[in-house]
Amino acid sequence: MYINSLELSHYRNYDALSISFEPGITILYGDNAQGKTNILEAIYMAGTTKSHRGTKDRDVIQFGEDEAHIRLNLSKYEVSHRIDMHLKKNKTKGVAVDGQSIRKSGELFGMIHIIFFSPEDLSIIKNGPAERRRFMNLELCQLNKVYYYNYMNYNKALNQRNTLLKQIAFQPSLKDTLDMWDMYLMEYGIHLIEERESFIQELNEIVKEIHGHLTGKKESIEIGYEKNVSIEDYEKVMTSKRDMDLRYQSTQVGPHRDDICFYINGIDVRKFGSQGQQRTAALSLKLAEIELVKSMIHDTPILLLDDVMSELDHNRKQFLLESMNEIQTIVTCTGYDDFIKSRIHINQIYQVTNGTVSLIE
Repeated sequence: MYINSLELSHYRNYDALSISFEPGITILYGDNAQGKTNILEAIYMAGTTKSHRGTKDRDVIQFGEDEAHIRLNLSKYEVSHRIDMHLKKNKTKGVAVDGQSIRKSGELFGMIHIIFFSPEDLSIIKNGPAERRRFMNLELCQLNKVYYYNYMNYNKALNQRNTLLKQIAFQPSLKDTLDMWDMYLMEYGIHLIEERESFIQELNEIVKEIHGHLTGKKESIEIGYEKNVSIEDYEKVMTSKRDMDLRYQSTQVGPHRDDICFYINGIDVRKFGSQGQQRTAALSLKLAEIELVKSMIHDTPILLLDDVMSELDHNRKQFLLESMNEIQTIVTCTGYDDFIKSRIHINQIYQVTNGTVSLIE
């Protein structure tokens, strides 16, 4: 799997852009705030319908314009595909695959698999559980359409239940309708728990080997799925927490409160690990993500690296460079000396200057 080209219109600081990519390593270099990350964001958005920054559609539309367009051409199993995305300031985005409009975002998942790695990801271990849940959800939604639909339905039911909890404060008679939303939440929530458990188990086996290489076998890592509630106890715990839910007007129990735990040599690295250990664990997690996706889709994902090299020491940087082998990788950086010194083969180098992209021959 690899991207052939990207076309942008009125996207962030690009009036119009047409850029081609080769299957290997492409470097986008230039000073900060020139538009390098915007290219990666557009690729990620074309594959997932969302910005990795979490921004809304209207925020990526160029100032003074009402709409923007993204067109991504890719090859998958030697077959060409096209993803067109029409972003509108005050309306829902339009998405088409190979000229055919799709109604739901979930229909796009599986068309292309993208792994995004930025300096912020190196803080995933020490930051709050919301980021670690986001990591699970983003990857599972790309890998498993059933998970995506269960996740979307769970969130809809959760929002409806939380709204109802607020309404009950003014209309106590509505309390009887909570049972129905409890049933929906548990139906979808159980599926999420099962899929997350399986995902973490598979990821754990891969990350152990990678982390061992990164640390010269000095450290052993273990990843665990920290469930907020077990499937067996879901109904009982949800019932017991109902009074608390009514008091706080929000749902206290369910997979929306899950977390991932990381242990290095038996110590919880989230709480007691050094910054170096936390960053190494985060890098191991991302590299394991690459290998897991490869094994599950029997193809290679697209790797997007957003100025992450400057955040790594020599050994970690070298390990990441070696992991790019046979994977289409698009890298942003302020200079490419490190790549040249590593003697890694670079297929293309583009210079990005204030929304203008030039190929360096």
